[in-house]
Amino acid sequence: MKADVITLDNKKAGQVELDEAIFGLAARADILHRVVNWQLAKRRAGTHAVKFRSDIAGTTAKFGRQKGGGRARHGNRKANIFVGGGRAFGPIPRDHGHKLPKKVRKLGLKTALSAKQSDGKLIIVEDLALKEAKTAALTKKLGGLGLNSALFIDGQDVDQNFRRAVSNIPNMDVLPSQGANVYDILRRDVLVVTKAGLEKLGERLK
Repeated sequence: MKADVITLDNKKAGQVELDEAIFGLAARADILHRVVNWQLAKRRAGTHAVKFRSDIAGTTAKFGRQKGGGRARHGNRKANIFVGGGRAFGPIPRDHGHKLPKKVRKLGLKTALSAKQSDGKLIIVEDLALKEAKTAALTKKLGGLGLNSALFIDGQDVDQNFRRAVSNIPNMDVLPSQGANVYDILRRDVLVVTKAGLEKLGERLK
């Protein structure tokens, strides 16, 4: 399929051929759901922890008489039913990540790219090169493109002036082609890909 190529100044810069195997797939919400869950689970720190009964510092001596006290026959005060005691069944540090087949991950990325294309939310630009790292100038260019929330995907390396300028604009992200992922594509409204980024994505998803 053909797609128009524009510049950051919203001027036409020719056309490019989009691979049907990458940008022409049917919508698969189930695949996107699996990949996003895998990504978010993998990045969880898993450092949550509580003190159990064995972790509480204190005496283990019986604090009351066995009989005649008018209360239950408790041992030490480190039991979870007392204030200051250990917690029962609390979270422990662990890894939340789980395995996901490479074929599913690749299909998820293709599906996310296809979803943007089918929704008309894919823009192909010639490049992201800027002469100066000026946020005000870039904001004006993005306003001309009608972008309020977008992910920019460049080739192997991102133009440093563009990276610095866009870092000060909310709801705008930029990634090199090898960093393209399903979660970041879906969390922004529009996907903007450079010609170099298209080429690298094609090599990656063959």
